[in-house]
Amino acid sequence: MFKATKDIVLPTTIIGSLPRPTWYTENLGTRAFMDAMVNARFREQYTDAVSVYLRDQEVAGLDICTDGDCRFDIDVGGQSWTSYPPHHMEGFDHDHPKPAMAGGGGISFPRAHILHDYLEARVMPSIVGPVGPGEMQYAAIWKTAQRLTTKPVKFGTVTPELVAFAVRDNHYKDIRERIMAISDAFNIELHQLADAGCPVIQMEEPQIHLLAARGVVDDVINPEFMIEVFNNTVRGLRAKTEVWCHTCWGNPSQQRMFAEVQSYKPALDALNRVDADVLTFENCSSGGVDLEEIGKKITEKKIGIGVIDHHTLQVESPDEVAHQVREALKHIPVDRLVVCSDCGMGREGMSRRHAYYKIVSIVVGTNIVRREQGLPEARCLAGEEELSLIYSK
Repeated sequence: MFKATKDIVLPTTIIGSLPRPTWYTENLGTRAFMDAMVNARFREQYTDAVSVYLRDQEVAGLDICTDGDCRFDIDVGGQSWTSYPPHHMEGFDHDHPKPAMAGGGGISFPRAHILHDYLEARVMPSIVGPVGPGEMQYAAIWKTAQRLTTKPVKFGTVTPELVAFAVRDNHYKDIRERIMAISDAFNIELHQLADAGCPVIQMEEPQIHLLAARGVVDDVINPEFMIEVFNNTVRGLRAKTEVWCHTCWGNPSQQRMFAEVQSYKPALDALNRVDADVLTFENCSSGGVDLEEIGKKITEKKIGIGVIDHHTLQVESPDEVAHQVREALKHIPVDRLVVCSDCGMGREGMSRRHAYYKIVSIVVGTNIVRREQGLPEARCLAGEEELSLIYSK
């Protein structure tokens, strides 16, 4: 069900996370969100931070906003993205967290690599009983953001298999059973979120393309099973809301996870089968190498193409963004193209100012193409010359 993108041609958005303001020093930690919001200091800082995130996106002129992943803590490599669910779901031993298994989920970096710190920060509660939604409280978190803006707010969450790869399991018989139990719990939580009115639910980083790129062939951990997991997690949601499937090649501490540019080509047939309205692809950092193949293979879903690189502090110019949008339009119909960032901006490796001007470039660059196509442009207060402090007629 297209809700957020229904009546917008070339809609613009970012994937999710934004750098934390320096004054946002409170952490949610293992508290339930509603419990934390009882604390006056947390409530003030959290609500102010969400307001700042939303206002920056509004001033830039984005069509679809996010809450900047404001619920996540100050941590190494953005680890809260993975650790939030197990720290708040039932069936986990929250009092005795353990380091994740070395190389869990196929991730391994040597001690001399910056991302070894990221692996050491994967300290998670273990599964000790039947898994359930517990106190994830996604609906309350989304409402806190949506009531601060009239623009649609997209809510993103890590996928169940990434949680399953990161935790120790003292309850389920095997990893397949563990993944599907977490998937079922997520589905319950996401239906509550959709019923609350959330216009876009974004499932972040299903392992379909990563396993295909690595050529992983295993009885359980394979692209075919990952499609099953994704579709089970979102079952029934598209009747209520817009479902996005976000894919990229990783973003801990703004670091590249692969030494060479990876291709989506081995995974496109599989991604065509996920139960989603929109597929997003990391495109800017790869130089658009897969655009033609994406356009050929993905013929019914809307396609989100990244036009800014989350790994670098260099702010892409509006002309560079416009060029990427034009290249995408050679292969993707204008009514199915979504313009976005490659991935989230993170909370550790980029300043707020860098992230802000990257967002501005998304809108100004897309407006250039909208003008060329005779389409309505988005107002971008950040780009209006008459509002410059040094502007004079």
